[in-house]
Amino acid sequence: MSENTSAALPIVVIGAGPIGLAAAAQLLDRDLEPLVLEAGETAGAAVREWSHVRLFSPWAEVTDPAAEKLLAPTGWVKPDGAAYPTGGDWAKQYLQPLADVLGERVRLNTRVTGVSRTGRDRVVDADRDKQSFTVHILRANGSEERILARAVIDASGTWATPSPLGGDGLPALGERAAADRIAYRVPDLKDPAVRARYAGKRTAIVGSGASAFTALAYLADLAKETPGTHAVWILRRGITSSTFGGGAADQLPARGALGLAAKAAMEEGHTDTVTGFRTTAVERSGDQLVLVGEDGHRLDPVDEVIGLTGFRPDLTFLDELRLGLDERLQAPTALAPLIDPNIHSCGTVYPHGVNELSHPEGNVYLVGMKSYGRAPTFLAMTGYEQTRSIAAALAGDQEAAERVELTLPETGVCGGAGLFDEPSTEQTGEDSGCCAAPATTTASGGC
Repeated sequence: MSENTSAALPIVVIGAGPIGLAAAAQLLDRDLEPLVLEAGETAGAAVREWSHVRLFSPWAEVTDPAAEKLLAPTGWVKPDGAAYPTGGDWAKQYLQPLADVLGERVRLNTRVTGVSRTGRDRVVDADRDKQSFTVHILRANGSEERILARAVIDASGTWATPSPLGGDGLPALGERAAADRIAYRVPDLKDPAVRARYAGKRTAIVGSGASAFTALAYLADLAKETPGTHAVWILRRGITSSTFGGGAADQLPARGALGLAAKAAMEEGHTDTVTGFRTTAVERSGDQLVLVGEDGHRLDPVDEVIGLTGFRPDLTFLDELRLGLDERLQAPTALAPLIDPNIHSCGTVYPHGVNELSHPEGNVYLVGMKSYGRAPTFLAMTGYEQTRSIAAALAGDQEAAERVELTLPETGVCGGAGLFDEPSTEQTGEDSGCCAAPATTTASGGC
């Protein structure tokens, strides 16, 4: 395929979440044609799954400048910049209007099943960089299609692939069999059916990031209304002075308040804690579950388990591409040292762009939560800067691509978890605590 022909092809963006839609807006701002492929039935499908959770970041920090520019002619009015939206607010007041403006450039119910170079598997070198990308999709009706693209931006996130309970990164023995009693998301206790599931019950919460804090606070509120409701908080490490974040000193005030709410749940007796516990098995005990640790220690039976131990990227549909990924975090090699949760929190990650996000395979990029692999300290505005830089590079403006146009605030005491400006997520292999609010991501529709 000639370069002129390739240049006429669209740039495929995988995922119509906050970062995917921002990528489309940034591309249009550069007179490049995006095609957004979303697995869900709506734009922001993953965000809508945690619509009940409030973000740590205010409206001023969760809308993209290029998207605002695209929305302005429609009469869209940006919400109060100081207010903190829920996931539902974000989807309804920003993501859906943005998707509406993009119109037919966003294809819903379209799952990406594979990406490669046209006529080249990952082994073939000959003329590889001259070939367009071929993107295989599966529609909801079961039909398949191949789309050609000049570049691919994967903003599918990690929401669809939560980490298991097992302390070794694998599902604990019996975890799959007990799936009917294990959840991997912060429960929406405003939903009567969900509320009934936990009311008057004993629930184990595994994890120690923002999602765990949120679940602990929710269950503590439920305990005040429904006797017998109790949480058992299970941490892989101990509780330290930084476990609950920065508190009143946190420069993300909403996150600091959440950590204090989790701490209050303990002090008020609504939550017991178990530290230094790594789950290896889940066993049935009548109608209850028993978690078993690597040392053989068995915890008291619980009625429900909520596993909030982080998320991980789905890389299976990118297997024919030559990606350069860190062996630990599964993030781009140059980005990994900047986001290592053992060192950084979301406020200490240096703003970055195309240079840190490039791979041996040219013109393919992982952005948003997907770019962070298993590292959980992501902020929405970091993703917006990523897409701005990539769009500039694809337009041939290397100077703009390498220019940093984002200043991140320091964010209080962080150990290395949290998630993104969406549902608070957790950890990567260990438990700690940090950034953002909830986390969006789906297999073709996340952040």
